[in-house]
This record gives sequence, C-alpha cells and structure tokens, in this order.
Amino acid sequence: MDLSGIRIIDAHIHQWDPFTTPRVFSGTAKLLKRVPLPMGLAKRLAPRRDREFIGDPTAYTRPYLPADYRADAGGEPIDAIVHIEVGWVGKDPLAEADETAWVARLPFGGDNPELGAILGCADPAALEFAALLDAHLAAAPLLRGIRSHSAHHPDPGVRPYADHAGALAAKEFLSGFERLAERDLSFEAWVYSHAIPDVTALAERYPEVPIVLNHLGTPAGLFGPIGKRTGADPGQRRALSQRWRDDLAALAEQPNVVAKVSGLMMPVLGHPVPPRGTSTPVPVLVDRVRPLVEHALDVFGADRLIWGSNFPVDKPITSIADSIEVIATVITDHGGGPRELARIFRDNARRVYRIDHPAWRFECCEADVAVVDKTTDLAPN
Repeated sequence: MDLSGIRIIDAHIHQWDPFTTPRVFSGTAKLLKRVPLPMGLAKRLAPRRDREFIGDPTAYTRPYLPADYRADAGGEPIDAIVHIEVGWVGKDPLAEADETAWVARLPFGGDNPELGAILGCADPAALEFAALLDAHLAAAPLLRGIRSHSAHHPDPGVRPYADHAGALAAKEFLSGFERLAERDLSFEAWVYSHAIPDVTALAERYPEVPIVLNHLGTPAGLFGPIGKRTGADPGQRRALSQRWRDDLAALAEQPNVVAKVSGLMMPVLGHPVPPRGTSTPVPVLVDRVRPLVEHALDVFGADRLIWGSNFPVDKPITSIADSIEVIATVITDHGGGPRELARIFRDNARRVYRIDHPAWRFECCEADVAVVDKTTDLAPN
C-alpha cells in the first residue's frame, strides 16, 4: 500500500526489560532465563487466559527496546513513537513514575525513531494520584497523559487488567480524574468493549479532558471463541459486533474523544495464532478487521482516528509493515485518500500528543492546516 510519502507516527508501542525493570511478568521471564524451556512448552504451562491474551510468550521473556522496535519496523517510514505504560510494579505509591523516567532515558533518535510522547500509568482512584502525576511530569517533559488499569471482562476466562468491573465509574476514580485537566494531561482509556459506555459517561462528565480510546475498545472474542463462553458461536459474535457498533457510535458523539486504530491484531480478539515467526496474510486480516475500521471511520471520521502498531503485543499475529498495509488498505477502499491517511497515520497523533519532530517544524501543508482547524478542541489547553 502506497502511503504517498507520508512519514508515520506509531502512536502505541511498548518498551520493557523484564530483567532490569520491575514488570508484572519479570518473575516469569527470569525463571525462563534460568530454566530455558522451549517456548511451546512454556506457553502450554501458562494459564489459559494468559495464553489466549498473548498468543505467544516470546516477547515477554526478553527485553523489547528501541533497537528491537527498529528491527521490527524494518524500512517503514516511522519518524516517532508514543510509548504506553506496561506493567511496571513497585511498593512505593510513586513507583510508576520510575517507568516514565526509564523510558525517557532509552536510546531513541539517531538510527531509531524519535520518542514523541510518553503515557504513564496512574490510577485516579488512588490517594496519591495528584502526587504521582507531578512525579511523572518531573520525570519527563514528554509526558502527555496517563493510562490506568481498568480493563475487566465479565467472562472470568478472559484475562483482566483490573481487580473489579466498573473501575471508570467508581466514586474515587471520578473524584480524582479532574486532576488531569488541571495539568493539561490526557487519558488513555483501555477497556474491553462491554465497558465502552463507561468511557462515554466519563467523557461526558469531563469534556475538558482529552480521552483516547485504545484499540477501538477491544471486542474480545469477535473473531473466535476465547475464555469460558465469549464468542463461542456465530450468534454470540454477531451480538458482540452489534453492541460494539452501537456503543462506539455513542462514544463518538463526545467531541473530546479520539480513537486508536490499534490492537486489532491482539490474539484476545479471537485471532487464530499462526506458527511462531510467521504472520497472518494481509488479505485475511483486511477481511477480518474491515468492519471495525470502516465503522470507526464512519462514526469518528478521519480527524479523530490514530494508528498504532501495539508492538510487540500484536506481533504473534502480524508485522508492523503488514499492520500498516492492512489499515491503509481498508481506509483507501472506504474512500480515504492521502489526506485521510496522513491524518490517521501522523497528523492526529501530532496534535493530540503535541509531538514536535525536528523534520516537521517548518512543514506546512493543506492537510495539516485542515486538521488543526477542524479539531483544535481535542488538544490540551
């Protein structure tokens, strides 16, 4: 797919080193380093809901750093990335700011893409939320917002990333959320699709806070059965699809929300996982994700969608190059041209995350002006 010379921002990647930084999966990675089991056996020994979420454990058992991302990106024209928090742990209430500081020190730039922005981890329901936000900001001037662990699924067989349902609607969470507006920070909302209405209610309550829906709301089980009962048959998957469509359309009515066309190749959506080291063919993925991307385009429009690879989480299913081709193909087939592609693959991320790349400082084109004129209300004040 020809992107007509568009330079890309990958607005959703993860960096980690489970050996030198404290991650939720560090213990497992260290154990497998001491007792090097074959990956196939390690996968079979893992709990089923972990297997279904990650697809393949390889990436979680070793560091994933700027050079690893560069290798995965190959020759794709990616100028900058946005780092999203990933599983940092610590007993100190301010420990998650250490991840922000760690990311800021990684060797981005040079042969690697630039670090465009950082989204740290913080829970608005925590007593120390305000202090943690200030610690994040002190750790790196590139901090643009936070993500909390709020993804919970009613099927206990689907891996949760929150202790309980309704995290975004809790009284303590809502009370702390306004601290983001005070600091001109945005919120990354990652939920499973049944909880999209909670994101809508949050956006309506706090219209002054830019909210970025991660992974189009992750309709787990949409492409195949997972967990104990999710997506178990075509009828369930049709119902899941219709509810997702309705809830995403309602969310799109909130002008302070943009959505990420990312994470659509996560195994938890029900993708069959191909043999390690291979990718699902592009035409297969195009057919599979087309209804999701087309509906997102219809309800959000090209001015409010952002592409991200979600690497290395999506790596068991696809490559970065194929991810770009899949999404660009659907956009083009749905009537999008160079201006729409530029917005989704670069300009919207520049605006929402306030990314300043040296090569762009004197750049001025019709598409950029149009994007800024139409959506300035999404940028933090």
